Amino acid sequence: MIKKIAVIENKIKSDILLAPLTTFKIGGRAKYFIEIKSEQELEEAIKWAKEKKVKIFFLGGGSNVLINDKEIDGLVLKIFNNKIIIKGEKIEVGAGAMLAQILNKAKEKGLSGLEWAIGIPGTIGGAVRGNAGWKNFQIGDIIETVFVYDMAKKKFISLNKKECAFNYRDSAFKKEKELIIWKIALKLKRKNKEEISALMKDFINKRNKTQPKSPCPGCIFKNVSFAELKKNNPVLAEKARERGARFDLKPIGWAGWIIEMLEIKGKKIGRAEISPEHANFIVNIGGATADDVMQLISYVKQQARDKFKIQLEEEIEYIGF
Repeated sequence: MIKKIAVIENKIKSDILLAPLTTFKIGGRAKYFIEIKSEQELEEAIKWAKEKKVKIFFLGGGSNVLINDKEIDGLVLKIFNNKIIIKGEKIEVGAGAMLAQILNKAKEKGLSGLEWAIGIPGTIGGAVRGNAGWKNFQIGDIIETVFVYDMAKKKFISLNKKECAFNYRDSAFKKEKELIIWKIALKLKRKNKEEISALMKDFINKRNKTQPKSPCPGCIFKNVSFAELKKNNPVLAEKARERGARFDLKPIGWAGWIIEMLEIKGKKIGRAEISPEHANFIVNIGGATADDVMQLISYVKQQARDKFKIQLEEEIEYIGF
């Protein structure tokens, strides 16, 4: 045990700046940092942190997170398991594989079901944890099994789709902090490569037309269901109905639309800005701090509460606060 701890200790780096590892380009330094490439390294790094009584933080592709500007007092683990194995219509992928990598491999093999993810910068592990999606699509729909390390049980286990408890931008992995996603099995469908390419082109064109190019983590707030909108603000719900809202639809686009109706697109605090292109994005216009973003998030939530009686909930996750 002592020998193993010594080996992993040699791989742990100190005082590593995290901002460049995020899509927001915001974040302070990690007191300790390690890139995890094997199951053994994951187990040993967790043992090291627990023996040293050091907090553990996980970082995927760096999207969908806001990292504190202050020192992250703990061990930041970045999962680098990015293997991609295709067997028939099933793709087994490491949690550290980028969505773009998986999508391209799937297209090569004529496998469809992930086209909507084109342009999303994160890893598959982060996408599964937050049940990432776009419009009516979500990653949980194509999950077969998820292989995780259970820190409480100190062993790797496999979970089926039901056990993952996928919900809108939620999963068992957000609630059970002891479960660390290591690899995922996706079940896709056969489709003509030309059709897949056409779908990808359509999705990326829509994304490029509506989403900002400046550094950002992705959508800041979870969408609000039309039923919730009607309950809290019937007048605003009627305006939403005029846009085509229906009770039977999943939450689609209402957070951005609600912020747009508040007429605060373009609002800045420090160097953080509510994107003029899409109101559910806060962008770093150059030199933004985590505090700038936190203040702007608080401002948006306060405006939505005071003017529309709507409580917006963050989709992004916080590290080191």
